[in-house]
Amino acid sequence: MTYQETINYLFTSAPLFQHVGGAAYKEGLYNTHQLDEHFGHPHQKFKTVHVAGTNGKGSCSHTLAAILQASGLKVGLFTSPHLVDFRERIRVNGEMVNEDYVVRFVVEHRSFFEPLHPSFFELTTAMAFKYFAEQEVDVAVVEVGLGGRLDCTNIITPEVSIITNISFDHVAFLGDTLTKIAGEKAGIIKEGIPVVIGEAVEETRPVFEEKAQAMNAPIHFAEEEQEVMEYKFNRKGRINYQTKSYGNITGELGGFCQQKNTSTILCAVSQLKRRGFHITNEHVKKGFAHVCEMTGLMGRWQTLCKKPHVVCDTGHNVGGFDWIVQQLKQTSIILNNVGGTLRIVFGMVNDKDISGVLSLMPQEATYYFCQASVARALPHEEIKKKASSYGLKGESYPTVAEAYEAALNDAKQKDFIYVGGSSFVVADLLSSSLICQKN
Repeated sequence: MTYQETINYLFTSAPLFQHVGGAAYKEGLYNTHQLDEHFGHPHQKFKTVHVAGTNGKGSCSHTLAAILQASGLKVGLFTSPHLVDFRERIRVNGEMVNEDYVVRFVVEHRSFFEPLHPSFFELTTAMAFKYFAEQEVDVAVVEVGLGGRLDCTNIITPEVSIITNISFDHVAFLGDTLTKIAGEKAGIIKEGIPVVIGEAVEETRPVFEEKAQAMNAPIHFAEEEQEVMEYKFNRKGRINYQTKSYGNITGELGGFCQQKNTSTILCAVSQLKRRGFHITNEHVKKGFAHVCEMTGLMGRWQTLCKKPHVVCDTGHNVGGFDWIVQQLKQTSIILNNVGGTLRIVFGMVNDKDISGVLSLMPQEATYYFCQASVARALPHEEIKKKASSYGLKGESYPTVAEAYEAALNDAKQKDFIYVGGSSFVVADLLSSSLICQKN
């Protein structure tokens, strides 16, 4: 099999949540334990950090990996979904798993796993753990796929567990209240292992405290640590943080939500140091300043073009858009002062709260509604119709590329184009050849 044939096999033979949604979800850890036993329990051969939460998992996971790399460790990183290439999910010191390994894994082991009928994520997790063990990583940062309690990454016993925040997402599987969702996320808390909570509210804090007490797990609320004393944006769009323990840090990631993520990350770093990791202030500063270069992170308020200014972001639910819309509104104020226009290329998938997101979106923008190239994508005409009821005006396009090209053609150099609403919209954009054709 070629690499492309192997990827096609994985996408078609194992149900992929990224493409089909709920039909790919498999509750329970039976398949995970069967795969883990077959491969000789590879996750037991390296240390881990476990990251759960509704939003911010990717940014926190990548930044922690970068900090650990800066400290001189060989670091595995397992995240999802991928944007352009499947291999983005499995990295060692920022380098994606090679194509030959993916092919060999499938060819050599399909006779075992095919009768199990594993989900795509179950199979991918097994591949990642096996790869990390064979690469002899010192530590792997492992991002939860969905939920926590029944997620197939939850066979690990990490050095630190992290739960970034809780908001409404995947309610069909995790519950329709913040309390229920928090209960699923809290399932990653392990006996005696410190847990860091990035953000907690009245409904979720008791859930975390009760679970931590039951597991004798020291619990740390990042917001109470007040590690970040002050922050401000610099001229390059990065964020300068003044911290209590790590001095002045410059974060490469420039989204408004990153100040919350930074508090979570620094709290986790403190716990890792207590667990024996040698992490200096310089390691922290390097990881924050070069996270994209060191880990390959994409799609977090990522600037793609300067004239016009084009940014994409993978935020895809109400919790994420609370932050994105704040940033868009501030951008709109700046544009008004210079006579520029805010243009938004927007699409969503059918299992998200589109009404909740649309109710937040700024009306003072020109919209280009689009449809990502996955089965879960909402039809572009439907998005336009729903958006109009919230006073959002624009045209609709059958693909992300067509919508983005229209926005580029309409834009002047002083305009600002935001592309998002779904990870899959960003993925389609990054896979196109149109990213910055006007530069």
